[in-house]
Amino acid sequence: MPTKVAGLRPTAPLVYDFKTPKAQLIEVVPDFSGRTREIRMATLTGGIGTGSKWLLDKIVGALAATGVNPNFLTFLGLVVNFVAAAAFAVGHFFTGALIIFFAGFLDMLDGQVARRQNRVTAFGAFYDSTLDRYADMALYMGLLVYYSVSGRTPYVVLAAVATAGSVMVSYARARAESLIPLCKVGFMERPERLVLLIIGGVFNRMAAVLWVIAVVSTITVIHRIVFTWQETRAGRTLPGIRLSL
Repeated sequence: MPTKVAGLRPTAPLVYDFKTPKAQLIEVVPDFSGRTREIRMATLTGGIGTGSKWLLDKIVGALAATGVNPNFLTFLGLVVNFVAAAAFAVGHFFTGALIIFFAGFLDMLDGQVARRQNRVTAFGAFYDSTLDRYADMALYMGLLVYYSVSGRTPYVVLAAVATAGSVMVSYARARAESLIPLCKVGFMERPERLVLLIIGGVFNRMAAVLWVIAVVSTITVIHRIVFTWQETRAGRTLPGIRLSL
């Protein structure tokens, strides 16, 4: 039985239907016969998600139809991140944040285009991951240049620590997964770091964002070290891995 949602329109009450595969708000509207009819209303987030997925699917389809190499899209994303880094270097944080957002969109496209074209390869995954590291370091280098030219030495150090933490988060996972099946523990993955850089640029709070990245990245690396130690000590290693623990 759907549950009524209190405090909403009395003439057209809303109920929440938990019986559908995806729970939806339902608007119950009286008709002229005295009965009621239900108008299912998708949640706002569901509508946005569906619309975004439709748009992305159209863009992926159009790009795939051109025969563009997915690795070219990966490289293009790197170039766009270099432009964002240049914007950071001259203190245009807001512009840099918008460019990072666009670069993130390109980062979503390359893999989906590869799947649509049936061109998914092991090298493509390696190439994408490698260029992602260069893109990350370029963004932090832009911030390093900005703070260095501005004479703000403490922030130069902070940006350097954030850079090291970001690189080590990725390295710790890659190295751990050469020993154990999976090591995705911790929070500060690349998407989270990029979102934080966008927030820092849009709201001009880059210093605060760098503190968060530096601290949480370091915690994530420590977490992955401990997790890998626990997994290897318990013998949950990849086949063929025989180490003296």
